[in-house]
Amino acid sequence: MPFELLTKDDLETFRKALLSDIKLLLSPQIHEHQEWLRCSDVRRMLKISTGTIQNLRISGKLKSQKVGGIHYYKLTDIENMISGKKT
Repeated sequence: MPFELLTKDDLETFRKALLSDIKLLLSPQIHEHQEWLRCSDVRRMLKISTGTIQNLRISGKLKSQKVGGIHYYKLTDIENMISGKKT
């Protein structure tokens, strides 16, 4: 069985690549192609509290779909609400 020798530089390169991948996975991102958003995504996007989202939902200004106890919001509905368009 042939042996491959690993150097400190190889390990350092691997460490940097691994950390970069982990940071990418953990960073909160909202993708433009994402059609449905969770409450936390909407809060981050609009910089509002959970209570404000609930008030928007109750007042009918922001529609949601509840799946398994979690409210999901359509990205287009959020954009329309911001711009003042009615659907």
